[in-house]
Amino acid sequence: MSESAVSGAPSGHANREPGGFFVGAYRVTSRNMYVWWRYAATSAVGNFGEPLLYLLALGFGLGRVVPKLGGMSYAAFIAPGLVVSTVMYTATFEGTFGSYTRLATQKTYDAILATPITVRELIAGEVIWGGIKSSFGAASVLVVIRLFGLVPSWLSLFTLPLGFVSGMMFTAMAMGITAISKSYEFFNYYFTLVVAPMFLFSGIFFPLDKMPHWVLVFAQFLPLTHVVEISRALVRGTPSAATAWHTVAMLLILVASYAICSTLLKRRLRI
Repeated sequence: MSESAVSGAPSGHANREPGGFFVGAYRVTSRNMYVWWRYAATSAVGNFGEPLLYLLALGFGLGRVVPKLGGMSYAAFIAPGLVVSTVMYTATFEGTFGSYTRLATQKTYDAILATPITVRELIAGEVIWGGIKSSFGAASVLVVIRLFGLVPSWLSLFTLPLGFVSGMMFTAMAMGITAISKSYEFFNYYFTLVVAPMFLFSGIFFPLDKMPHWVLVFAQFLPLTHVVEISRALVRGTPSAATAWHTVAMLLILVASYAICSTLLKRRLRI
């Protein structure tokens, strides 16, 4: 009996190729990108469409009756938040519906783990892919708000790496939910109880410092709050010490979310 059979690992793991973890994660990411490329145009329409509607309806519609906030129009105020809300939704859909389809419906994960790819590489590749796909979404919305003249600083270009990192964070959070889901319907709880409150109360549509103290405290526990603050500082060209704090908070949430989803998925895959 081979060593791999004794250990319970798939037999392909006994013949590991050079490069190890990073090559394995890269191959999982590449596989997902190859599949996505077939419907990239449709995905781009969604990335452009929804933020554009919010910008027109709220920024330029409601914005006509809302006074300036911090010396900027209401459209300019909400624009940076729309960039990263697109990141959140892109990563969340990929980490829930996309990952669950590969996990439970298509059994893609089982097929991948029958190769020399390990479960650690699989999870890392999935999370990295979520970050890459989210950065595409961030780029799409950044182009939209730039066309409307709502991007006053070249620092806004850094919203693209921000989209990648925060996209990994939201993907890891979503995959933690996927690991305990028994059906697609279970995701309704996550979108209603977690994603929707983040979208509404993370400072995209109103300044948090004007709200009651309890709202401000509550918002600090929402991961999107930190990403919105970073995005607004970059788009407006006003980074500060507070921006550094929000960056640290985002990275800590990313590490914690990755650790949780990795543990839960290993248990789900029984590895």
